[in-house]
Amino acid sequence: MQRWSKLFIPTLREAPTDAEVASHKLLLRAGYIRQLGAGIYSYLPLGQRSLNKIIAIVRQEMDKIGQEFFLPALNPRELWEESGRWAGMGQNMFHLKDRKGAELCLAMTHEEVMTSIARNELRSYKQLPQIWYQIQTKFRDEPRPRSGLLRVRQFTMKDAYSFDIDAAGLDESYKKHYDTYCRIFKRCGMDFVAVDADSGAMGGSGSQEFMVYTDAGEDLIASSASGYAANLEKATSKLAPVEDLIPTGDTPELVHTPGFRTIDEVGSFLQTKSHHQLKTMAYIVEHPEADAKQIKTVGKTRAVVAFLRGDHQLNETKLAAIALGELRPMTPEEIAETFKAPAGYLGPIGLEAAPHPRKPGVLVVLDAALEGRKNLIAGANKEEYHLRNVTPGRDFKPTVIADIRNINEGELDPIGGEPLRLGKAVEIGHIFKLGYKYSESMGARVLDANGKEVMPIMGCYGIGIERILTAAIESSAAANAQLSAEDLNTKQPAGEQYALPAAIAPFEVIITITNVREADLLAAGEKIAADLEAAGVDVLLDDRDERAGVKFKDAELIGVPYRINIGKKLAEGQVELVDRLTQTTTDLPLDTITAYIQSLLNASKV
Repeated sequence: MQRWSKLFIPTLREAPTDAEVASHKLLLRAGYIRQLGAGIYSYLPLGQRSLNKIIAIVRQEMDKIGQEFFLPALNPRELWEESGRWAGMGQNMFHLKDRKGAELCLAMTHEEVMTSIARNELRSYKQLPQIWYQIQTKFRDEPRPRSGLLRVRQFTMKDAYSFDIDAAGLDESYKKHYDTYCRIFKRCGMDFVAVDADSGAMGGSGSQEFMVYTDAGEDLIASSASGYAANLEKATSKLAPVEDLIPTGDTPELVHTPGFRTIDEVGSFLQTKSHHQLKTMAYIVEHPEADAKQIKTVGKTRAVVAFLRGDHQLNETKLAAIALGELRPMTPEEIAETFKAPAGYLGPIGLEAAPHPRKPGVLVVLDAALEGRKNLIAGANKEEYHLRNVTPGRDFKPTVIADIRNINEGELDPIGGEPLRLGKAVEIGHIFKLGYKYSESMGARVLDANGKEVMPIMGCYGIGIERILTAAIESSAAANAQLSAEDLNTKQPAGEQYALPAAIAPFEVIITITNVREADLLAAGEKIAADLEAAGVDVLLDDRDERAGVKFKDAELIGVPYRINIGKKLAEGQVELVDRLTQTTTDLPLDTITAYIQSLLNASKV
């Protein structure tokens, strides 16, 4: 057993003023972490105990499907240049030089290193499939570290990589990871949802995020009763039909709109609704220097113009995926050069769209919600004028028609037609189908069954270790936010009460002796602790010579799910069990407490 009197548990009565979200406040107050610098934290004994338990669960499950590696965090520049990510990662990656001037980086992820091992060691399809994983520290030069462990510059990740001979093999490896992730998160006591997601800097054909709903999250998730779930960056919906305007002619008609620029202003002036208007969004895409093919065909930078319904909002992630680069708004000078018109009156007529995304010219993207629409109101590319009767396809031809809008809450999901709801969430895991991005750029090859040299197809799969801990705290704190302090026999503020699932709590049970100066109470506490330890329970004995109220507060603060209070009821042969997961209190005979705790812990295991 562990004795509180011998442990370093520096609890705080108040959270630092700069702590924002519940998990940040509670991790600091409970003595799990201390801040060393912006986005840099030291994990103290309680925090490390919880993280070690999470890591053990992850390792146990990953060992069923893969083999563990441990790779260097310090990587040479040349390796990342091969994949094109030395420049592509931009300022998010830490760069440094050694004493000889050689350039290196602190790895954010390890696709390059794993691929270099694969290309040097794998020779034949007979060696495939391979699933390799590691649990290791990662580094990200986060521009705005905040929210405690949710957005940091140094963190622990389980990252795995699969190598298969073909797409069918990748599908199987991907499914193995999906199932493994579900087991991991269930064992950690997480209430999670898997959603379709954007592949981002990793690239690839598809990905899913494992998310936990919480107001502390920075991602927005769309979900419905049909079971549909997707990150806002990938979410789609069915739109209710809208009636087009009655045409005033067979061609676009110029209308004077003096001083009226915005969707609302033009709609009010012309007495039309916003969904009858065409919204113009103008950007410049900057292609990564490593994308030589893209730069050669369309240039290092390129004008990108998106057209949406007037009542819809652009999803820049969707547009950037089409434009194959990072977007920024056009400057007034770039707008004038592209449209030959001032901002506020921009539209599609007269804009020369590239005939293909890979061909030179302005990349014009029409949102799919406008396909088939007629007689829209659009800017005329002439100061103080708009156009009526603008019909996509007839009056202008976009380069691409694609879904580039944000869905709105209440729209219908694309599976069962149920209303969508939006909610904030924290990502705890992410799986990707990388495809050939790294094996092609880095020259990984194996011989297939016919003796032909082919590229192995890859997947990558990540879990944020600290994020499991923080998401668990956020979820529990939110569930208890409406309870009064009296409900849990504590004076802690509502919304800052929590209990971790037993599987990842620093201790499963805490025994609180209300008065260690009473020999019979102390002896009972020692015996129960010894019995629980002999039964395999991770137990903490609070043997401090402190007031009972102080001990109760501290026990709740460190998030242990089960507390055994040894006090006055011992004279009747009973102790009090506080189940902080269900917010219930039960009096139990002294000789049954060990069996009862075991039954609770067994019931919580997946």
